[in-house]
Amino acid sequence: MEFIDFVRSHGIIINDLPPFGQWVRYPTEDHPKSRNGAVKYLGDHGFVQNHATSTVVAVWKPDSDKHRASDRVQSADWARRQAKAEQDVKQRQADAIKRAVGMLNNSVIQTHPYLVGKGFPDEEGHVFFQGGDPVLLIPMRVGKSLVGVQQIDREGSKRFLYGQKTAGATFTFDNRGVNVVCEGYATALSVRLALKHMKMRYTIHVCFSAGNMVRVAGGLQQGLVIADHDQSGTGQQAAAEIGWPVWMSDHVGEDANDYHQRVGLFGLTQSLTHLMLQVGATRQHEA
Repeated sequence: MEFIDFVRSHGIIINDLPPFGQWVRYPTEDHPKSRNGAVKYLGDHGFVQNHATSTVVAVWKPDSDKHRASDRVQSADWARRQAKAEQDVKQRQADAIKRAVGMLNNSVIQTHPYLVGKGFPDEEGHVFFQGGDPVLLIPMRVGKSLVGVQQIDREGSKRFLYGQKTAGATFTFDNRGVNVVCEGYATALSVRLALKHMKMRYTIHVCFSAGNMVRVAGGLQQGLVIADHDQSGTGQQAAAEIGWPVWMSDHVGEDANDYHQRVGLFGLTQSLTHLMLQVGATRQHEA
């Protein structure tokens, strides 16, 4: 089918059409053990994004005249199905919120193996036990409203709750200072430690993906981008779209936490100093 071929052309592993009107996550050819592919099928059009390689959503529309004629005949049915699909999405989002609240309420504040491995043995967070295994929960909010959680296991595997809203969702370390956007929680911890050492105020927004980082930055004033140095160039592309000053490791495959662990706190602090002064000067000029 045309849509499945279109999805596969973006490096997403798919064999059958997804449920109508739902965003569904799929593994990708470059990351077959992770569900970095997002697909939504609406009959007469569809959306595809490989989060590992692109920050933008690709739009599909059928090429064949036969398909277009069929779509015209079925347009009323598609509209009804789309309305039902939108209702289902809202219900799944509401269910995800309830589950997130329950998990957070039943979590304990303590250290976690993932944080230890990232160089923060004393850092505590919400830890929820699933079958005896500790899962670190990162609350995700849009504005002040909880929409879900990112779950991180001891090995560092990450996932979201089924059906939860992720677009525009963040976890924020707010010290009433310069806006800083980044993808990962461990990256934010390293940057926060460096900025504290520099005695600089910050508002660090953990965005969970490069594409969402672009979306979040679009609603903020000037700030700093902490980009992952991806082999695919996704982090660099997101930073270019945002258009703010950018920090990025000089080693391919590293994020700011990897850099921090390799060169130490002093090295990370030194690499951030000029950029933070540049952002601060820009904020003063705009004020």
